[in-house]
This record gives sequence, structure tokens and C-alpha cells, in this order.
Amino acid sequence: MSIVRRSNIFDPFSLDPFHDFPFDACRSLTESRPGFVSETSAFANTRIDWKETPEAHVFKADLPGVKKEEVKVEVEEGRVLQISGERSREKEDKNDKWHRVERSSGKFLRRFRLPENAKADQVKATMENGVLTVTVPKEEVKKTEVKAIEISG
Repeated sequence: MSIVRRSNIFDPFSLDPFHDFPFDACRSLTESRPGFVSETSAFANTRIDWKETPEAHVFKADLPGVKKEEVKVEVEEGRVLQISGERSREKEDKNDKWHRVERSSGKFLRRFRLPENAKADQVKATMENGVLTVTVPKEEVKKTEVKAIEISG
């Protein structure tokens, strides 16, 4: 079994305009706004998997250290799933000496255009062990009945 990761291929369902944007190339922004890197990295690093099963569209996001009260799952305009929230910064003490800060903090926001077969009014979300799972049920596709026509003559 192979896992296919998203690359530079255009994804018409994703509304994330900053996916794969080279944030490190924005040195002028990072120099003028020191907090820009950490704010942006939380936004950009919130990766979400989207799989389609026969019954539903399932979105999974790893959100370690984020409480479910800090996450919002919304459906806008009936067709756009929005997942947002904020990972709080750890309180800093003047006596603390930091050697390395690698965990990101700040706001995150991801939006996905739901396909036609999604039941946007029946979205369910659960959070367990730092993993947010959003399930969007699908409408049953009606199979068209094919009737054989006998050819005379």
C-alpha cells in the first residue's frame, strides 16, 4: 500500500491559498515582524487529511495541546467547511532561559469546498487524543435503472 501525499498539483476542493507557500523566503516580513514566523507557522503547519469513504468525507487534523474548546468547526454558505482555532503560547517567566522553541503557537484556519454529494447539515466532529475528526456524510447516489429494449425486425 502506498500513501499519496499532496504535492504541487492543483486541488480544486481546497481553499487554502497559502498551501506550500515559501514562508522562509519572506525574510523582510520576518525581520520587520519577529512574531510573524511563529504566527504563520501555526497557520501553515496545520495539516489536514481528507479521505472519502463510501459513506462520508472524513477530515483528520493533528492538533496536539489544543483543547476542543479552542477549535471551531463551521460550514459556511452551505458548501465550505472551515476548521479554525488557536494554539496558546506557553507563559514566559523572566527567569526562564529558552534554548530552543520548535512548537508553533498562534491561530490556524483551513477551508475546504465540499463536493455536491456532501450532507453539510449533518456534519459531526470529535476530538480524541489531540486528533480532530470531522465527518461529513454523503448523499446516496441513486443508481439509474437500465431497461433493456428489445430490437424488433
